[in-house]
Amino acid sequence: AVGTNDGQITIYQLIFSTVHGLYQDQYAYRDFMTDVIVQQLVTEKKLRIRCKDYVKKIAIYKDRLAVQLPDRIMIYELYYDDSYEMKHKLKERIMKKLECNLLVVTSMHIVLCQEKKLQLYNFMGGRQREWVLESVIRYIKVVGGPVDREALLVGLKNGTVLKIFIDNPFPIQLIKLNSPVRCLDLSASRMKLAVVDENANCLVYHLKNKELIFQESNANSIAWNTEYEDMLCFSGNGVLNIKTGNFPVAQQKLQGFVVGFKGSKIFCLHFVAMHTIDVPQSASLYRYLEKKDFLNAYKIACLGVTENDWRTLAIQALSGLNFDIARKAFIRIRDVRYIELLNKIELERRLPGTDDHLFLAEIYAYQGKYQDAAKFFTKAGQEHKAIEMFADLKKWAEAKQICPNDDNLKDLIRRQARWAEETGDWQEAADMWVQAADYMRAITIMGDRGWLDSLIDVCRQLNKNEVPAVKACGAYFRKHGIHQYAKEAYLKVGDLKSLMQLHVEMLKWEEAFTVLEAHPEFAEDIYLPYAEWLALNDRFDEAQEAFKKANKPLLALRMIEQLAYNGVVERRYRDAGYYFWKLAYENLRGALPDEESGEVAPEAPEKVRAFREYYQRAEYYYAYASIHRFTEVPFTSQDPVNLFHTARFLLMSLRGELPTGLSKLNIVLALAKLGKQLETYKLARFAYDKLQSFVIPRQTIDSFDLQSVLVRSKPFQDKEEMLPICYRCSFTNPLLNTNGDLCCNCYAPYVRSFHSFDHLPLVEFAVTDTPVEEALRVIDSPHELQGRRRGGGDDGWTQQDGGGADVLTFGGGGDDLASMDDPFSRQLMNLDYQDNQKGYQPIGITLAMLKGFKREDIFVVRWPGHVIPPKFYRNMIPDVGIALCPECNHFFHEEDFEFECLKRGGCPFCGSAQALPQ
Repeated sequence: AVGTNDGQITIYQLIFSTVHGLYQDQYAYRDFMTDVIVQQLVTEKKLRIRCKDYVKKIAIYKDRLAVQLPDRIMIYELYYDDSYEMKHKLKERIMKKLECNLLVVTSMHIVLCQEKKLQLYNFMGGRQREWVLESVIRYIKVVGGPVDREALLVGLKNGTVLKIFIDNPFPIQLIKLNSPVRCLDLSASRMKLAVVDENANCLVYHLKNKELIFQESNANSIAWNTEYEDMLCFSGNGVLNIKTGNFPVAQQKLQGFVVGFKGSKIFCLHFVAMHTIDVPQSASLYRYLEKKDFLNAYKIACLGVTENDWRTLAIQALSGLNFDIARKAFIRIRDVRYIELLNKIELERRLPGTDDHLFLAEIYAYQGKYQDAAKFFTKAGQEHKAIEMFADLKKWAEAKQICPNDDNLKDLIRRQARWAEETGDWQEAADMWVQAADYMRAITIMGDRGWLDSLIDVCRQLNKNEVPAVKACGAYFRKHGIHQYAKEAYLKVGDLKSLMQLHVEMLKWEEAFTVLEAHPEFAEDIYLPYAEWLALNDRFDEAQEAFKKANKPLLALRMIEQLAYNGVVERRYRDAGYYFWKLAYENLRGALPDEESGEVAPEAPEKVRAFREYYQRAEYYYAYASIHRFTEVPFTSQDPVNLFHTARFLLMSLRGELPTGLSKLNIVLALAKLGKQLETYKLARFAYDKLQSFVIPRQTIDSFDLQSVLVRSKPFQDKEEMLPICYRCSFTNPLLNTNGDLCCNCYAPYVRSFHSFDHLPLVEFAVTDTPVEEALRVIDSPHELQGRRRGGGDDGWTQQDGGGADVLTFGGGGDDLASMDDPFSRQLMNLDYQDNQKGYQPIGITLAMLKGFKREDIFVVRWPGHVIPPKFYRNMIPDVGIALCPECNHFFHEEDFEFECLKRGGCPFCGSAQALPQ
């Protein structure tokens, strides 16, 4: 805006024309009116040249840059240093003021355009040539050429297009248009010319025959791709058009004018700014690939496409067996795998008799087109390779469709099964092994993982002849505790031994014994584990019988020995006594003669000796159980009199080394306490004196000393009612006999009740004038003896008063004392006791005397097999009811025995149910 003195304001618009030059991807333009900027359009690198004067014209060609200043022309040389930075240096100065419309530079010259005239100057400023043309020049461009022989492409206003070589004074007319030329360009091969006329028509001519090969409207500028012959672009109406070969034009929006096209980059001038646009070449590439024109597709790819486009080109070229293009493409993307495939195929193709179908199959397989690969493998007659391919890919369904026969199919199924095992897909592996008829491996998989429902299905599918497989099924069912399935499997193949083992393992004893009824040869297989199971469940008596049925008597004895030992260690003395009785009885049975031959085993005497030892120990432990309970438990409900007799029995019977677990201290202590309580002070004083010889706990010494002093204040005598009387010699014995549990006078062993342990009125006798068998026969005969058998006849129970106690006895009558008219009683009265010092002997009687006895007064202690001679006893006080256990041959008060039998379900000593009252 300008203001004047007369009050006027004037506004001026200054428009500066664009001063620039372009050669391929190098662009030079004016900046700040005095500077020149050279821009590398691809790398975006720029170089500023400060001319320090008004820049009128700019021209660029290769490494030459010409800048026209008002009074001179500067020639610069462009180059790159080691760091690839663009540099410049002044090459020449033409110190002349030259006017022109257009300025063009070549390697060694500059060309000035003035309307219809072209002038050629060297860099020294000398004019070398001049061309005067027939019309005004509208467009001029250097199209390259040898140094000092470059060619110019010139478009005139009259529509003529000329080619001028700077070393030739004669222009060459290329074509003649009907309208003025606006823009033109020559292809890289100099064989095609593209022109834009004044009417915005794009025309492409083939210079060899001057033929118009392409025409399009709405164009204002045009450029050939400098790196590809058959590609050009033109712009107009805001649209960029790209023409490749004979394919349709591709369009995209673009503002400005196209001034250059190199590779995949288009240079566009929009107002005063130059823009570089990346043009995707994928569309052209795929069009060439559709036509299988791999060579041109490769050329397009070289212009600049993505890696996926390169891969597509490489694979399609490989599929088209164009190995050269494929190799170049794979090298470009560095795909070593495909390069190795190419090397392999090229080597194999040199061999005679090769089939391209096989190569195509491998190519398609590499591409992942497995169905196509399988088809080509089949065409080449290589079905096994197709199967191998699908098998490696784990595409089992496709592989099975190609299998030519059942054998190949089974092999494939086995491979599938092994693969499923490797991947941990056990369900599929099992199914495949079943399909392949490899049942054992399927059974192993199912059994190890507990798939029992699937396993029973397989088991039911199996033929009876598949014995190992069915047995394996049964074994897994046994392992997992499925009795019904395992039973079904073993019955299917008739494996009775395994069936027996199954019943035993599953504790199905009823079923096991059912099978045993039909197959007795398995008795040992059943009874032995059955006995062990019974022992584990504390059913030791049944276990003992089972061991015997299993023909393992030694195991039965070992079990009883262990039980007896455990009872002693754990202080369960009643149980220990019971199991020692069992040991004694088993040894006695081992000494019996053979049932068939009647021979006595050589070890029979040893067995009898063991029987006596164990029988005696059983009595000791049985009796000591009460003493132990009395001394360990603060309160007891046991009768003190019974405990007193028990302690006397143990103290008189235990001579020498004590059996394991028995404490003489406890016995003497119990005897001392009970003696004082029952007023047997003499015995109590003896017991407390005896305690002084034992090691007594410190905390109880004072208590024992006090009791010992207190008992010494009592009379030094025992209560008369507590003194035992021998029913054989009628001698009143002291409470303790240092010689044992026997009479001090006649040495007759006391016969005690094994519940109360008091002395029973039984006297042992022997029949001297007849064999023992005859005496037994008379006793067992219903008519030989005078009395009736106990429990027989119709006497029933009677109640009598005997010594201040109510007594229940069998039969009628029943004198309180044996009649003095009885020969047996008279013999007792006349017994010479001096002879007894030689040793105790039973009372000898005749058979006639025996027949005069009453049946209920006679007791016979008899053992199985007569290995031990029987003993005969007579009850001297019939009013005292006595019971004899037929199993262990121990005597009891009848009332106590019946009560204990009803309470315990058997004999209190041996537990035999035979002793239960009828």
